[in-house]
Amino acid sequence: MAQFFSGMMGSYLVGSFLISMLLFFNRNKLVNYGLTILFMVLQWGLTIYEFDHLNVVDFQYFSPDSLAIIFLVVLSILCVPAIYHSHVYCNSKAEIPRNRGIYFSALVVLFAALSAAYLSNHIAITWIFVELTTLSSSALIYHRRNSRSLEGTWKYIFVCSISITLVFIGILFLSIAVQRTGSTNLFYQGLFNSAAGMNVFWLKLAFLFIFTGFTCKAGLVPMYTAGIDAKDKAPSPAGAIFGSALMNVGFIGIFRFYQVIGPTSIFEWANKIMLITGLLSIFVATVYMLRVKNLKRMFAYSSVEHMGLIMVGLAAGGIGRYAAILHLVLHSFAKPVLFFQMGQVYRIYKSKSIYDIGDYFKYNLSGALVLLFAFFTVTAMPPSGMFVSEFLIFRALFEAKHIWIILFIMLLLTMIIWSFGKNIFKILFIKPIGFNDTDVEKISPFESLSQFILLALVIYLGLFPPAGLVTLINGAVSNLPK
Repeated sequence: MAQFFSGMMGSYLVGSFLISMLLFFNRNKLVNYGLTILFMVLQWGLTIYEFDHLNVVDFQYFSPDSLAIIFLVVLSILCVPAIYHSHVYCNSKAEIPRNRGIYFSALVVLFAALSAAYLSNHIAITWIFVELTTLSSSALIYHRRNSRSLEGTWKYIFVCSISITLVFIGILFLSIAVQRTGSTNLFYQGLFNSAAGMNVFWLKLAFLFIFTGFTCKAGLVPMYTAGIDAKDKAPSPAGAIFGSALMNVGFIGIFRFYQVIGPTSIFEWANKIMLITGLLSIFVATVYMLRVKNLKRMFAYSSVEHMGLIMVGLAAGGIGRYAAILHLVLHSFAKPVLFFQMGQVYRIYKSKSIYDIGDYFKYNLSGALVLLFAFFTVTAMPPSGMFVSEFLIFRALFEAKHIWIILFIMLLLTMIIWSFGKNIFKILFIKPIGFNDTDVEKISPFESLSQFILLALVIYLGLFPPAGLVTLINGAVSNLPK
């Protein structure tokens, strides 16, 4: 126990818990500001410490490997605009102090659970903290406390409960497979070392259950539905985290087990499963994006499309693995821009329907520019950094001789770009029908600053990736078969 409190990770978890409790019971707005700033300092303190202690085990169950550091840095960067826009959201609605306290308390727990899940080096510990993200996310989804948010909350809890149960069953099957080697070690490194001697039947079952379970958080077929409702019903700043950092934890859950089976005979079989899942995810996203009229749901289905591309890149192998993680990093910065901006859109039009939104340039110039640039960025048009990562994914598919898959994906992406663009340009330039603009709220251009910074980051990291990022990504995929 003393070792727990002396380690950085233990101090972070205890500190986050205390801040969360203080936020929960606090009713003073200024104290709320102070506590959230204190948490941001704590979050960045953990990130800097773990970055400087790469691959050093902390309290036995946490180890900052390359993959963990990448997404921990991403989370800490997103933490700042998410908390800022959460304050803007609460202030714009004159929130009841009690509801504000619950919101920020749950947000802190979510960030802490995500950080711990990223850094976990044991599959059961990862499972525990992923479950904690479900509980904290549910409180955020229910924040508006109306019938629709209640429906979204129960649906999210129900689907996530099924998914986390599937992962648990998969861990049980994995433990059986491990016991056949004479070991009981469920640490990721121990699993990797003994993977070649595991029983293939139980290992296949474990992969199917664990992979299917984590598709809920990752936003992939078959369990993507909970994430769609969560992003729609939750406040926009929370939706921004659901569409980025929370999806990343699903990817990490899949990727870490994917690494484990790398030395085994089922690796190619697993690649086929992931490739099919990725293609189905892109297809499902395309079908819904052609029909959806709810702006937030359109953004949510766009995330499903990108996660599908990431799975395809990972399964293609070669440069596709590097491109998949790079694409996920860039998506993590690009997608929150749309959700943060959605908060401004809703304050002006009081609606999420594209039929009620239009002529956005007239009412919010800076916000309209954000939407325009975000459209080009998210759809991977140059100079978006996502163009580079998508190009590398297609290159990996070409090198693997998946020509028909390339043509199929390109057809789907063309339809997505058309549908996305049609709706965005309608919002920006066409006047809404029956909209009364006599009492439109004036939005400060300063509120869009964080979104311009995130978009610039997507361009920079894609076109000019820092050597440190390249090294970390290469380190993350180094254990996979060549």
